[in-house]
Amino acid sequence: MSSIAMPEPDPRVLARAAEITAALRAVLPDDAVISDLEETRAYECDALTAYRCPPLAVVLPRTTAEVAAAMRICHDLRVPVVPRGAGTSLAGGALPTADCVVIGTMRLRDVLEIDTRNRFIRVQTGVTNLSVSAELEPHGFFYAPDPSSQLACTIAGNIAMNSGGAHCLKYGVTTNNLLGATVVLTTGEVIELGGPEMAPMGLDLMGLLCGSEGQLGIVTEATLKILPRPEGARPVLIGFDDAEVAGECVARIIRSGVLPVAIEYMDEPCLRAVEAFANAGYPKCAAVLIVEVEGAPEEIAFQIARVREIADALNPVEFRESRNADDAAAIWKGRKSAFGAMGRLGDYICLDGTVPVGQLPYTLKMIGELSRQHGLEVANVFHAGDGNMHPLILFNANKPGDLERAEAFGADILRLCVRVGGCLTGEHGVGIEKRDLMGDQYDPADLAVQMEVKDVFDPRWLLNPAKVFPLPASQPYRERAAAE
Repeated sequence: MSSIAMPEPDPRVLARAAEITAALRAVLPDDAVISDLEETRAYECDALTAYRCPPLAVVLPRTTAEVAAAMRICHDLRVPVVPRGAGTSLAGGALPTADCVVIGTMRLRDVLEIDTRNRFIRVQTGVTNLSVSAELEPHGFFYAPDPSSQLACTIAGNIAMNSGGAHCLKYGVTTNNLLGATVVLTTGEVIELGGPEMAPMGLDLMGLLCGSEGQLGIVTEATLKILPRPEGARPVLIGFDDAEVAGECVARIIRSGVLPVAIEYMDEPCLRAVEAFANAGYPKCAAVLIVEVEGAPEEIAFQIARVREIADALNPVEFRESRNADDAAAIWKGRKSAFGAMGRLGDYICLDGTVPVGQLPYTLKMIGELSRQHGLEVANVFHAGDGNMHPLILFNANKPGDLERAEAFGADILRLCVRVGGCLTGEHGVGIEKRDLMGDQYDPADLAVQMEVKDVFDPRWLLNPAKVFPLPASQPYRERAAAE
């Protein structure tokens, strides 16, 4: 068994399961409530599949009003609620408890408004990330955040985890592209934050909400910033025979003042996997960088020349420029298939720590040393431009003790990220995976302030229980809420 603990379900809630589902069915459409055990198993985990627990019930609303009705019932009956987008969370952010109701946003799929003049799109948050840009493509616009799971992940989950993606180096992560939100609070009250207008005065509640991991409310509609498509874009591929030198190249590019739209990194174990899987034509070397620049042709040429100058000083084994769309697709082919390719090698844990770009060479060196100490192979594939690392730790889920070894290895990597001046997460969130490491980044006073904020929005501590905050630290709040 893993060392990540979950609290025991509340027997008082379990005893009232029939009453709870009946109350939900009384205010929601017939097909919006699922309570059969076999059907709820589809929601027993997210993409952190090592942990599973069927919920008491699942609610799949289609409107903000239906979300509010379900939240009101759960609040009145003191039932924990776990918000769920598409279930692509890699940190256990949507892991249910046996006494909870999962409220999923996947049926909130409407595009409500597109305004290219004022550069925003308003959507229900069950739409997928990729479909937002697909809606905008005929208008010549796009939505910048592009997580690797963008084909499946939804805007609701992107807001909850403050997701980024390959192009966040230039355009920022979700919080930099979120203009407004319709939020259902734990009591069922509906509030509006922000909007397409200039940022409002007062408290930055939007900044508080984005990345809050379902601790404060459920976002049902979002107003997103959209951008005109650039005139052009070209990636280059740079291969190195030393992984740390590749990390140094990233740091030098950033220091030079050149701002690529993306800098992606893959090391030799990952390259082996993607070549076997996708036949991408990558060089045999220790590490590869994909650097993409965009703009007018003259601007692109200038940036590529500057990147080449920086790379040449570090003796790359290959510097490949894309000349057309087919070349660009070939360069990106392996990177876009990296996570699937690694899955063919066996089970793996995908981490998400962030380090200062200048610390990339040292961090990569130390990850190699930790790999030898723990006796497990690790592959590095990540958004190098902003230091958002995604080490993939390979293990055998069928071998007793291997998951625990992989988790211990992962915890050491995340502590390393914090030690060099980074943080525990860049875009995956804390969930349960990093919950017990929060004390490595925050002191007790910092954690207390965060929990006091949650307490304001969710005084009964019903929203997404046992996530983000270490259980011992949050116990006084949970005990006080249960005693009321």
